[in-house]
Amino acid sequence: MDIDRFKRQHVDILQRIRQLRILAHAGIPANAPRIAQGVADLGKVVTLHLAIEDRIMYPTVRQSADPELAAMGASYQEEMKGIANRYLRFTEQWSKADKVAAEPEAFRSAANSVLKDVFLRMQRENHEFYPAIERL
Repeated sequence: MDIDRFKRQHVDILQRIRQLRILAHAGIPANAPRIAQGVADLGKVVTLHLAIEDRIMYPTVRQSADPELAAMGASYQEEMKGIANRYLRFTEQWSKADKVAAEPEAFRSAANSVLKDVFLRMQRENHEFYPAIERL
């Protein structure tokens, strides 16, 4: 299975998260419009990535002749549901500039939690799951 598309999407997502961090460190209220737009844009990329994983990658991995990989894929997919739900709520809540500007510390706290979960999950995929898929 060719997973280069997923890897490229991870790079894009990580760059977008990095840009949000830069904007937040430069001042959340002052950068609220750019932050909200960044959250909305990131949400579109993440949603597309998740949809492609669910339609292409996970079904293929579940059908693998390697039972360990199939089990790993099922576990990753199940775990991702919780992360995805939290992320989608984050995107819905923080893609409005007035909300970001009005509650900068709440945004910072939510972003630190949710984006950290996304970051850590992608790192696990990059270092554990994707190499296992590529070994097939």
